[in-house]
Amino acid sequence: MRFQDLKEEVCRVNQELIRAGLATLTWGNASGLDPALGVVAIKPSGVHWTDLTPERMVVLDLETGTVVEGGLKPSSDTATHLHLYRAFAGLGGIVHTHSAYATAFAQAGREIPCLGTTHADHFYGNVPVVRELSPGEVADDYERNTGVAITDTFATRAIHPLHMPAALCPGHGPFVWGASPGTALENAIALEAVAKLALLTLELNPSAMLPAHVLEKHFQRKHGPNAYYGQQAHRETKP
Repeated sequence: MRFQDLKEEVCRVNQELIRAGLATLTWGNASGLDPALGVVAIKPSGVHWTDLTPERMVVLDLETGTVVEGGLKPSSDTATHLHLYRAFAGLGGIVHTHSAYATAFAQAGREIPCLGTTHADHFYGNVPVVRELSPGEVADDYERNTGVAITDTFATRAIHPLHMPAALCPGHGPFVWGASPGTALENAIALEAVAKLALLTLELNPSAMLPAHVLEKHFQRKHGPNAYYGQQAHRETKP
């Protein structure tokens, strides 16, 4: 089938969310983009993780949002995913969760501060909280406007979205992305881990901080132009 590989990968990542402890019940979703075909596959709305199969993934046209394959309704967050794919070059996968620690920061309206090298290995600085949506934005096209709020945040920051592959929607939860669905999943796992570490660290020392030069070193050695972490440079996270 034309979209089979994409649907299998997106189904696997959605199932991994529950195994990684990032999803409860049907809270959360993952999608993947095939830029050559111009389509996005995403989890169907309200379907439990145990009932997911590649055949149940919904495939949509990236530009129009029209369903091109699948008999179920796509995730209610589909418009957010589509907006981010259209706005951010290089994205190949998006994950949305209500994982406990990252969502706690989102609900508190607080950035996840970069307090250690674990964080700096994945995220280039504090993970941002996006602006609140207006009553009109919530009433009219809420899910798309959630994506707009995320892209507005990055429009005011001199950082490539693949160097900060996450954002917190206040009162809602995190959206996380990557160059592929699998990378988006890894970043979502990392986000939850660093959110937990940040909360515990701030309880022990409310004034804790990571020096900027240490952040720079750790991020660049893994993602920079002269990256040397691992057996190969992680080229997929470079803009």
